[in-house]
Amino acid sequence: MKYVDEYRDKTDVQKFLRAINQLVSRPWTIMEICGGQTHTLVKSGLERMLPPEVRLVHGPGCPVCVTPLELIDRALAIAARPEVIFTSFGDMLRVPGSRQDLLSVKAAGGDVRIVYSPLDAVKLAQKHPEREVVFFAVGFETTAPANAMAVYHAHRLGLKNFSILAAHVLVPPAMAALLGAPDGQIQGFLAAGHVCAIMGYEEYLPLAEHYRVPIVVTGFEPLDLLQGIYMTLAMLERGTWGVENQYARAVTREGNQRAQQIMREVFAVSDRQWRGIGPIAQSGLSLRETYVAYDAEQKFSVATISAHESPFCIAGQIMQGRARPRDCRAFGNQCTPERPLGAPMVSSEGACAAYYQFSEA
Repeated sequence: MKYVDEYRDKTDVQKFLRAINQLVSRPWTIMEICGGQTHTLVKSGLERMLPPEVRLVHGPGCPVCVTPLELIDRALAIAARPEVIFTSFGDMLRVPGSRQDLLSVKAAGGDVRIVYSPLDAVKLAQKHPEREVVFFAVGFETTAPANAMAVYHAHRLGLKNFSILAAHVLVPPAMAALLGAPDGQIQGFLAAGHVCAIMGYEEYLPLAEHYRVPIVVTGFEPLDLLQGIYMTLAMLERGTWGVENQYARAVTREGNQRAQQIMREVFAVSDRQWRGIGPIAQSGLSLRETYVAYDAEQKFSVATISAHESPFCIAGQIMQGRARPRDCRAFGNQCTPERPLGAPMVSSEGACAAYYQFSEA
Protein backbone atom coordinates (compact mmCIF):
# COMPACT_ATOMS: atom_id res chain seq x y z
CA MET A 1 0.00 0.00 0.00
CA LYS A 2 1.38 3.40 -0.96
CA TYR A 3 2.93 5.35 1.95
CA VAL A 4 2.65 2.30 4.23
CA ASP A 5 4.92 -0.28 2.63
CA GLU A 6 7.95 1.94 3.22
CA TYR A 7 7.39 1.50 6.97
CA ARG A 8 7.30 -2.28 6.59
CA ASP A 9 10.40 -2.74 4.43
CA LYS A 10 12.16 -5.96 5.47
CA THR A 11 15.64 -4.67 4.58
CA ASP A 12 15.20 -1.62 6.78
CA VAL A 13 13.81 -3.81 9.56
CA GLN A 14 16.99 -5.88 9.51
CA LYS A 15 19.12 -2.71 9.59
CA PHE A 16 17.36 -1.47 12.71
CA LEU A 17 17.59 -4.88 14.38
CA ARG A 18 21.36 -4.94 13.75
CA ALA A 19 21.67 -1.40 15.12
CA ILE A 20 19.74 -2.36 18.25
CA ASN A 21 21.95 -5.42 18.77
CA GLN A 22 25.07 -3.28 18.48
CA LEU A 23 23.67 -0.64 20.84
CA VAL A 24 22.47 -2.75 23.75
CA SER A 25 24.97 -3.52 26.51
CA ARG A 26 22.68 -4.58 29.36
CA PRO A 27 19.05 -5.61 30.05
CA TRP A 28 16.32 -2.98 29.69
CA THR A 29 12.53 -3.07 30.13
CA ILE A 30 10.39 -0.90 27.85
CA MET A 31 6.60 -0.58 27.85
CA GLU A 32 4.55 0.25 24.77
CA ILE A 33 1.40 2.03 25.87
CA CYS A 34 -0.82 1.42 22.84
CA GLY A 35 -2.61 -1.85 22.12
CA GLY A 36 -2.30 -1.18 18.40
CA GLN A 37 1.47 -1.14 18.87
CA THR A 38 1.24 -4.39 20.83
CA HIS A 39 -0.59 -6.08 17.96
CA THR A 40 2.03 -4.92 15.43
CA LEU A 41 4.88 -6.17 17.64
CA VAL A 42 3.30 -9.59 18.15
CA LYS A 43 1.82 -10.07 14.67
CA SER A 44 5.04 -9.08 12.87
CA GLY A 45 7.24 -11.16 15.17
CA LEU A 46 9.37 -8.13 16.10
CA GLU A 47 9.12 -9.00 19.77
CA ARG A 48 10.91 -12.30 19.11
CA MET A 49 13.54 -10.69 16.84
CA LEU A 50 14.85 -8.27 19.45
CA PRO A 51 17.95 -9.22 21.45
CA PRO A 52 17.22 -11.00 24.76
CA GLU A 53 18.42 -7.96 26.69
CA VAL A 54 15.42 -5.96 25.44
CA ARG A 55 12.26 -6.89 27.33
CA LEU A 56 8.99 -5.44 26.09
CA VAL A 57 5.98 -5.29 28.41
CA HIS A 58 2.48 -4.36 27.34
CA GLY A 59 0.70 -1.44 28.95
CA PRO A 60 -2.94 -0.46 29.54
CA GLY A 61 -3.10 0.90 26.01
CA CYS A 62 -6.57 -0.24 25.05
CA PRO A 63 -9.46 1.97 26.23
CA VAL A 64 -11.90 -0.89 25.67
CA CYS A 65 -9.81 -3.08 27.98
CA VAL A 66 -9.68 -0.56 30.84
CA THR A 67 -13.36 0.44 30.77
CA PRO A 68 -14.55 -0.52 34.27
CA LEU A 69 -16.66 -3.66 34.62
CA GLU A 70 -19.36 -1.75 36.49
CA LEU A 71 -19.58 0.72 33.60
CA ILE A 72 -20.12 -2.18 31.18
CA ASP A 73 -22.92 -3.41 33.47
CA ARG A 74 -24.41 0.09 33.50
CA ALA A 75 -24.29 0.13 29.71
CA LEU A 76 -26.08 -3.24 29.64
CA ALA A 77 -28.80 -1.96 31.99
CA ILE A 78 -29.40 1.10 29.81
CA ALA A 79 -29.30 -0.86 26.55
CA ALA A 80 -31.98 -3.28 27.82
CA ARG A 81 -34.52 -0.48 28.34
CA PRO A 82 -37.29 -0.53 25.70
CA GLU A 83 -37.21 3.22 25.10
CA VAL A 84 -33.46 3.29 24.38
CA ILE A 85 -31.49 3.06 21.15
CA PHE A 86 -28.03 2.19 22.47
CA THR A 87 -25.18 3.03 20.10
CA SER A 88 -21.52 2.11 20.22
CA PHE A 89 -18.47 1.43 18.15
CA GLY A 90 -18.29 -2.24 17.24
CA ASP A 91 -15.34 -3.07 19.49
CA MET A 92 -17.47 -2.70 22.62
CA LEU A 93 -20.24 -5.14 21.69
CA ARG A 94 -18.46 -8.33 22.80
CA VAL A 95 -16.70 -6.94 25.87
CA PRO A 96 -18.00 -9.03 28.78
CA GLY A 97 -19.88 -7.52 31.67
CA SER A 98 -20.62 -9.50 34.82
CA ARG A 99 -23.09 -11.84 33.08
CA GLN A 100 -23.43 -10.86 29.41
CA ASP A 101 -22.35 -8.42 26.72
CA LEU A 102 -24.07 -5.92 24.46
CA LEU A 103 -24.52 -8.50 21.70
CA SER A 104 -26.47 -10.64 24.16
CA VAL A 105 -28.71 -7.67 24.98
CA LYS A 106 -29.25 -7.14 21.26
CA ALA A 107 -30.09 -10.83 20.77
CA ALA A 108 -32.66 -10.55 23.57
CA GLY A 109 -34.42 -7.70 21.79
CA GLY A 110 -32.52 -4.62 22.88
CA ASP A 111 -32.05 -1.93 20.24
CA VAL A 112 -28.23 -1.94 20.12
CA ARG A 113 -26.65 -0.40 17.03
CA ILE A 114 -23.10 0.03 15.73
CA VAL A 115 -22.24 3.54 14.59
CA TYR A 116 -19.09 4.82 12.93
CA SER A 117 -19.17 8.28 14.50
CA PRO A 118 -20.81 9.73 17.61
CA LEU A 119 -22.43 12.28 15.30
CA ASP A 120 -24.32 9.36 13.76
CA ALA A 121 -25.91 8.87 17.18
CA VAL A 122 -26.90 12.53 17.25
CA LYS A 123 -28.58 12.09 13.86
CA LEU A 124 -30.47 9.08 15.24
CA ALA A 125 -31.72 11.23 18.11
CA GLN A 126 -32.97 13.80 15.60
CA LYS A 127 -34.65 11.09 13.54
CA HIS A 128 -36.29 9.36 16.52
CA PRO A 129 -37.47 12.08 18.93
CA GLU A 130 -39.72 9.52 20.66
CA ARG A 131 -36.70 7.39 21.69
CA GLU A 132 -33.71 7.95 24.00
CA VAL A 133 -30.44 7.61 22.08
CA VAL A 134 -27.32 6.80 24.11
CA PHE A 135 -23.76 6.67 22.80
CA PHE A 136 -21.10 4.66 24.66
CA ALA A 137 -18.25 7.20 24.67
CA VAL A 138 -15.16 5.06 25.23
CA GLY A 139 -11.60 6.03 24.45
CA PHE A 140 -8.37 7.81 25.22
CA GLU A 141 -7.73 11.40 24.19
CA THR A 142 -7.89 10.18 20.58
CA THR A 143 -11.68 9.86 20.43
CA ALA A 144 -12.56 12.47 23.05
CA PRO A 145 -12.79 15.43 20.62
CA ALA A 146 -15.37 13.71 18.40
CA ASN A 147 -17.41 12.66 21.43
CA ALA A 148 -17.20 16.19 22.83
CA MET A 149 -18.36 17.55 19.48
CA ALA A 150 -21.37 15.23 19.52
CA VAL A 151 -22.47 16.54 22.92
CA TYR A 152 -21.76 20.14 21.88
CA HIS A 153 -23.78 19.67 18.67
CA ALA A 154 -26.70 18.03 20.51
CA HIS A 155 -26.69 20.92 22.98
CA ARG A 156 -26.82 23.49 20.19
CA LEU A 157 -29.69 21.58 18.55
CA GLY A 158 -31.55 21.47 21.86
CA LEU A 159 -31.88 17.68 21.76
CA LYS A 160 -33.34 16.28 24.96
CA ASN A 161 -33.22 12.62 23.94
CA PHE A 162 -29.46 12.25 23.42
CA SER A 163 -26.86 11.32 26.06
CA ILE A 164 -23.48 9.65 26.38
CA LEU A 165 -22.12 7.06 28.78
CA ALA A 166 -18.68 8.58 29.27
CA ALA A 167 -15.73 6.25 29.77
CA HIS A 168 -12.81 8.42 28.70
CA VAL A 169 -9.40 7.86 30.25
CA LEU A 170 -6.17 9.85 29.99
CA VAL A 171 -2.76 8.32 29.26
CA PRO A 172 -0.23 10.45 31.23
CA PRO A 173 -1.81 9.82 34.68
CA ALA A 174 -1.74 6.07 33.99
CA MET A 175 1.94 6.28 33.05
CA ALA A 176 2.62 8.20 36.26
CA ALA A 177 0.78 5.54 38.29
CA LEU A 178 2.87 2.79 36.68
CA LEU A 179 6.12 4.65 37.20
CA GLY A 180 5.23 5.46 40.79
CA ALA A 181 4.43 1.86 41.74
CA PRO A 182 6.86 0.59 44.40
CA ASP A 183 7.60 -2.58 42.44
CA GLY A 184 7.72 -0.88 39.04
CA GLN A 185 10.29 -2.18 36.57
CA ILE A 186 9.57 0.05 33.57
CA GLN A 187 12.65 1.94 32.39
CA GLY A 188 11.31 3.56 29.22
CA PHE A 189 8.06 4.16 27.33
CA LEU A 190 6.85 4.10 23.77
CA ALA A 191 4.07 6.68 23.84
CA ALA A 192 0.97 6.29 21.67
CA GLY A 193 1.27 8.29 18.46
CA HIS A 194 -2.46 8.77 17.90
CA VAL A 195 -2.98 10.19 21.40
CA CYS A 196 -0.10 12.60 20.88
CA ALA A 197 -1.49 13.63 17.48
CA ILE A 198 -4.34 15.16 19.48
CA MET A 199 -2.58 16.24 22.68
CA GLY A 200 0.99 16.85 21.53
CA TYR A 201 3.73 15.71 23.87
CA GLU A 202 4.34 18.64 26.21
CA GLU A 203 2.46 16.91 29.04
CA TYR A 204 4.99 14.06 28.91
CA LEU A 205 7.95 16.34 29.62
CA PRO A 206 7.36 16.64 33.40
CA LEU A 207 6.80 12.87 33.59
CA ALA A 208 10.13 12.15 31.93
CA GLU A 209 11.90 14.68 34.16
CA HIS A 210 10.29 13.60 37.43
CA TYR A 211 10.82 9.86 36.95
CA ARG A 212 14.01 10.20 34.86
CA VAL A 213 12.80 7.95 32.07
CA PRO A 214 12.96 8.22 28.29
CA ILE A 215 9.61 8.56 26.52
CA VAL A 216 9.50 8.25 22.73
CA VAL A 217 6.33 9.14 20.81
CA THR A 218 6.03 6.26 18.36
CA GLY A 219 3.89 5.23 15.39
CA PHE A 220 2.33 1.87 14.64
CA GLU A 221 4.19 0.26 11.73
CA PRO A 222 7.13 -2.13 12.24
CA LEU A 223 9.78 0.45 11.36
CA ASP A 224 8.09 3.06 13.57
CA LEU A 225 8.31 0.70 16.50
CA LEU A 226 11.88 -0.40 15.86
CA GLN A 227 13.01 3.20 15.52
CA GLY A 228 11.12 4.11 18.70
CA ILE A 229 12.75 1.21 20.55
CA TYR A 230 16.18 2.24 19.24
CA MET A 231 15.66 5.86 20.34
CA THR A 232 14.53 4.73 23.79
CA LEU A 233 17.48 2.37 24.18
CA ALA A 234 19.91 5.06 23.03
CA MET A 235 18.78 7.32 25.89
CA LEU A 236 18.90 4.46 28.37
CA GLU A 237 22.41 3.49 27.30
CA ARG A 238 23.55 7.12 27.61
CA GLY A 239 21.91 7.48 31.01
CA THR A 240 19.73 10.35 29.82
CA TRP A 241 15.99 10.94 29.82
CA GLY A 242 13.45 13.16 28.12
CA VAL A 243 10.82 13.07 25.37
CA GLU A 244 11.62 12.44 21.71
CA ASN A 245 9.25 12.29 18.75
CA GLN A 246 9.69 9.39 16.33
CA TYR A 247 6.23 9.99 14.81
CA ALA A 248 6.99 13.48 13.49
CA ARG A 249 4.95 12.87 10.32
CA ALA A 250 1.78 12.96 12.44
CA VAL A 251 2.67 14.51 15.82
CA THR A 252 3.73 18.01 16.81
CA ARG A 253 4.77 19.28 20.22
CA GLU A 254 1.57 21.28 20.72
CA GLY A 255 -0.85 18.79 19.11
CA ASN A 256 -4.25 19.64 17.64
CA GLN A 257 -5.26 22.71 19.59
CA ARG A 258 -8.75 22.98 18.11
CA ALA A 259 -9.48 19.40 19.18
CA GLN A 260 -8.15 20.18 22.66
CA GLN A 261 -10.39 23.25 22.81
CA ILE A 262 -13.62 21.32 22.21
CA MET A 263 -12.51 18.72 24.76
CA ARG A 264 -11.99 21.44 27.39
CA GLU A 265 -15.34 23.00 26.54
CA VAL A 266 -17.35 19.81 27.14
CA PHE A 267 -15.23 17.70 29.52
CA ALA A 268 -13.50 18.25 32.84
CA VAL A 269 -10.68 16.11 34.21
CA SER A 270 -11.86 13.73 36.94
CA ASP A 271 -10.83 10.65 38.88
CA ARG A 272 -11.46 7.39 37.03
CA GLN A 273 -11.58 3.68 37.75
CA TRP A 274 -9.53 1.51 35.36
CA ARG A 275 -10.68 -2.05 34.81
CA GLY A 276 -8.26 -4.53 36.35
CA ILE A 277 -6.05 -1.74 37.68
CA GLY A 278 -8.13 0.35 40.07
CA PRO A 279 -8.69 4.06 40.64
CA ILE A 280 -6.23 6.57 39.17
CA ALA A 281 -6.61 10.18 40.27
CA GLN A 282 -7.35 12.78 37.59
CA SER A 283 -7.18 10.16 34.85
CA GLY A 284 -10.61 10.52 33.25
CA LEU A 285 -12.95 12.95 31.56
CA SER A 286 -16.45 13.73 32.82
CA LEU A 287 -19.07 16.08 31.44
CA ARG A 288 -18.97 19.65 32.70
CA GLU A 289 -21.96 21.08 34.56
CA THR A 290 -23.16 22.88 31.42
CA TYR A 291 -23.60 19.52 29.70
CA VAL A 292 -24.62 17.31 32.61
CA ALA A 293 -28.07 16.78 31.05
CA TYR A 294 -26.28 14.58 28.51
CA ASP A 295 -24.84 12.25 31.16
CA ALA A 296 -26.52 8.85 30.66
CA GLU A 297 -25.42 7.60 34.08
CA GLN A 298 -27.46 10.32 35.75
CA LYS A 299 -30.33 10.30 33.28
CA PHE A 300 -30.98 6.58 33.77
CA SER A 301 -29.94 6.39 37.46
CA VAL A 302 -27.43 3.56 36.96
CA ALA A 303 -24.44 5.05 38.81
CA THR A 304 -24.96 2.77 41.81
CA ILE A 305 -24.51 -0.45 39.81
CA SER A 306 -21.34 -2.19 40.97
CA ALA A 307 -19.51 -5.34 39.83
CA HIS A 308 -16.67 -7.72 40.72
CA GLU A 309 -13.97 -9.02 38.38
CA SER A 310 -13.51 -12.72 37.64
CA PRO A 311 -10.95 -14.18 40.09
CA PHE A 312 -9.47 -16.19 37.21
CA CYS A 313 -8.61 -13.17 35.02
CA ILE A 314 -5.21 -11.49 35.48
CA ALA A 315 -5.82 -8.77 32.88
CA GLY A 316 -4.89 -6.08 35.39
CA GLN A 317 -1.44 -7.58 35.91
CA ILE A 318 -0.96 -7.92 32.16
CA MET A 319 -1.92 -4.28 31.51
CA GLN A 320 0.52 -3.13 34.20
CA GLY A 321 3.38 -5.05 32.61
CA ARG A 322 3.67 -7.48 35.52
CA ALA A 323 2.58 -10.54 33.56
CA ARG A 324 2.14 -11.73 29.99
CA PRO A 325 -1.03 -13.26 28.55
CA ARG A 326 0.38 -16.79 28.61
CA ASP A 327 1.10 -16.42 32.34
CA CYS A 328 -2.66 -16.61 32.88
CA ARG A 329 -3.93 -20.12 33.65
CA ALA A 330 -7.22 -19.34 31.91
CA PHE A 331 -5.54 -18.22 28.66
CA GLY A 332 -6.73 -20.28 25.72
CA ASN A 333 -8.97 -22.60 27.77
CA GLN A 334 -11.43 -20.90 30.14
CA CYS A 335 -10.71 -17.62 28.31
CA THR A 336 -10.92 -17.44 24.51
CA PRO A 337 -12.18 -14.80 22.04
CA GLU A 338 -15.46 -16.74 21.85
CA ARG A 339 -15.85 -16.91 25.65
CA PRO A 340 -13.65 -14.15 27.12
CA LEU A 341 -13.20 -13.64 30.84
CA GLY A 342 -11.69 -10.20 30.33
CA ALA A 343 -11.71 -7.45 27.75
CA PRO A 344 -8.07 -7.91 26.55
CA MET A 345 -9.05 -11.26 25.02
CA VAL A 346 -11.86 -9.82 22.89
CA SER A 347 -10.75 -6.26 22.14
CA SER A 348 -9.14 -5.68 18.74
CA GLU A 349 -6.27 -3.99 20.60
CA GLY A 350 -6.07 -6.32 23.61
CA ALA A 351 -2.76 -7.99 24.43
CA CYS A 352 -4.43 -11.33 25.12
CA ALA A 353 -6.15 -11.27 21.71
CA ALA A 354 -2.82 -10.48 20.05
CA TYR A 355 -1.10 -13.44 21.72
CA TYR A 356 -4.02 -15.76 21.00
CA GLN A 357 -4.07 -14.88 17.31
CA PHE A 358 -0.41 -14.38 16.48
CA SER A 359 2.01 -15.59 19.14
CA GLU A 360 3.67 -18.97 18.72
CA ALA A 361 4.86 -19.29 22.32
